[in-house]
Amino acid sequence: MLVEGRGCTLRDQFGNEYLDGNGSIWTNVHGHNHPTINAAIIEQLGKVAHTSFLGFTHEPAIRLAKELVDLVPNGKLTRAFFTDNGSTAIESAVRMALQYWKQNGRPQRDTLIAFDRAYHGDTLGAASLGGIPLFKGSGNDFGYRVISISSVEELTGLDANRIAAVIIEPLIQGSAGMRLWPQGMLKALDAWCQTQDVFLILDEVMTGFGRTGKMFACEHEDVVPDFLCLAKGITGGYLPFAATLTSERVFEGFLGEPDEGRTFFYGHSYAGSQLGCAAALASLRVFRDEQVLEQLPAKIARLRELMGDLPRFRQCGMIAAMTVDSPDLSMGTKVCLAARKHGLLTRPVGNTIVLMPPLCVTLEEIERMVAALRAALAEITAMQR
Repeated sequence: MLVEGRGCTLRDQFGNEYLDGNGSIWTNVHGHNHPTINAAIIEQLGKVAHTSFLGFTHEPAIRLAKELVDLVPNGKLTRAFFTDNGSTAIESAVRMALQYWKQNGRPQRDTLIAFDRAYHGDTLGAASLGGIPLFKGSGNDFGYRVISISSVEELTGLDANRIAAVIIEPLIQGSAGMRLWPQGMLKALDAWCQTQDVFLILDEVMTGFGRTGKMFACEHEDVVPDFLCLAKGITGGYLPFAATLTSERVFEGFLGEPDEGRTFFYGHSYAGSQLGCAAALASLRVFRDEQVLEQLPAKIARLRELMGDLPRFRQCGMIAAMTVDSPDLSMGTKVCLAARKHGLLTRPVGNTIVLMPPLCVTLEEIERMVAALRAALAEITAMQR
């Protein structure tokens, strides 16, 4: 049982300390118990914790929406829609895309393109976009009309007039085992979408907020999508919260009189909560005040230096992974369990072991994490001989 945390360190009920090697399932950005985020939540609690966002708004939401859209280059994304987790950020984008075409003259655009081995969430619609059968449960025939492809080249020959949107995890697929996309692939996909007037949805639930070395992964290839889906790190890892950013074009496609039925009817009880907004605003302030992005190149380089010789090593910014080649599909789990004895908490994706620490991690903590991983790997490998 984990009962306490500060910075990159977590403590269990017995007082044992561990380094948080996976950022509490890829959510924690600035470390645990960060004073700026703590203070922002406490200040908001003194006003009001939560009111319905259905038919109402509030200052923290307005400020957060403005700050988020201002983070995206070129001014294309002007609107923010708040929900409460990564799956619903995806659902919002997809439903907006489908409804937009249906009520704006191209109802035949009812098909979505997703990529093999993709993961976009566990709600029914988001799961139907996924390319990993394990995460779909026993039945795979549900949800949206989806064409699954494995490369941009496969778009050639498809009838773009039937396509509402393409969705992708930019630069790297997380649950596929930290699988990297080829350099330039995202740019090529964006070019195809623009040529065919097809919406591009980027799932930056994992990659957003500095994980790849920039605020958003799409910045590495100068791509601005039609929908940008954000969650996980948006509140610094403190509270469930999500945002779907989109363009003025999409927003205007829903305008009309109430009896026209053009409204986007989607909303959750805690969407846009004041506490979530307060935490997210504080997290963005930490990025600015502590120059978080500016400090990442040295940390990224150190991760690469320390892990570069590990089996099937790959890296995307502060996301580092290695894969144990073994017929034993539980090897990754065994290594991660062994790492606990050396003060490291992380979890595998199959036999792929991931290090994705909070961005506040120090160079010394990175060294300790990798040392713990190496020690655990050596122990388990020796036991298999």
